Amino acid sequence: MQPIVERVVGQVLDSHAAQLRSEIVRRVMEEMEAQPATPPSASDGGSADLGHAVAAIQLGNSQREILGALLDNCSRYASRVALFVVKGSHASGWQGRGFAKNDQLKDFALDTNAAAVTRAIHDRVIVNAPSSEADSHFLQEFGTPASGEIRFLPLVLKEKVAALVYADAGTDAAGKLDAGSLELLVLTAGAWLEVNSLRKQAHKEPAVVHSENAPAAVPQPSLVYNDPFASHASGHAMVAVAAAESSAPAAAMIAPVAAEAQHAATETQSAVAEAEAAAPDPLPLAQPEAVPTSEPEPPPASDVSLEDQDVHRKAQRFARLLVDEIKLYNQARVAEGRKNKDLYDRLQEAIEKSRATYQKRYGNTVAASVNYFQDEVVRSLAEDDISVMGANFQR
Repeated sequence: MQPIVERVVGQVLDSHAAQLRSEIVRRVMEEMEAQPATPPSASDGGSADLGHAVAAIQLGNSQREILGALLDNCSRYASRVALFVVKGSHASGWQGRGFAKNDQLKDFALDTNAAAVTRAIHDRVIVNAPSSEADSHFLQEFGTPASGEIRFLPLVLKEKVAALVYADAGTDAAGKLDAGSLELLVLTAGAWLEVNSLRKQAHKEPAVVHSENAPAAVPQPSLVYNDPFASHASGHAMVAVAAAESSAPAAAMIAPVAAEAQHAATETQSAVAEAEAAAPDPLPLAQPEAVPTSEPEPPPASDVSLEDQDVHRKAQRFARLLVDEIKLYNQARVAEGRKNKDLYDRLQEAIEKSRATYQKRYGNTVAASVNYFQDEVVRSLAEDDISVMGANFQR
């Protein structure tokens, strides 16, 4: 049964890869239109060039490919760029472009107590600062920019700064530094890294399927609950996944054929896995985060049937999916809203649109007895502090 479900879910996900890319491009272009106009650099061919840069990042199928493409394309808009991986209180160099000593950037320990670095990591904001606020040892080793200006762009994944992109105009007075383009490329890379991580988890993580002949749980990938674009996927994708959940007897009839196909796919995946294991991902995104203990629980088993419990679980996960999508595409607004305690006002359109999607799917089911969507908004968006939602938010 497991190979059948894995194959169906994998096909659905793969068929929507192009849709995922298109969705990110659309959102990035919306952000670009909202940015104030900046003078084009000498190497900037306009929005077409920036579009090619975005597309190059989205062609990456692993963290290393995505981050490499990010640096390659950022170097078109800044004379010197470098990526530092942030783990705990440490930031170590990964790769650089445009430096006289690119190779020496690897594993360089950036001083996280430097004023500009501290602000970028703790406040999760882009920092444009004089070089005096940078790591003095870094500038001594690699050279102080002629303009005296540095920039740190945080790469935020799952609401944490996983890396910092450093950029400056180089040691030549005629250097380049296009702040707006750099910001859009870092935003694109962060979004695509999360999508890439979710796609990998979809092929690995088990969920639960019930069958007439198998009262025990049968493993199944949890794509339906983790894909951040699921709420915008076309109807036939949802139908395909739903069919996989409910047609165990029919699936069993074609198990031998699917098992043979799965065996061939497994051999290919194993080879890829071995290659990736030899070069581990630079960013700490491989393991899914543990579910917080404050997450609302479905009603006790003694109060509802097994079928109703399953509906409650699916409703809760769908609510989590919708709120995760809001956070993924509104990271700056979420941070500002929490800081100014007006989160609902900033995200009202996105919240209400997702609420309508949730209500359409679960508003007339047994799960309507618990407002999982509202609970998830408070738990995840507001981090259990309802005061940050603002006065216009109705509990």
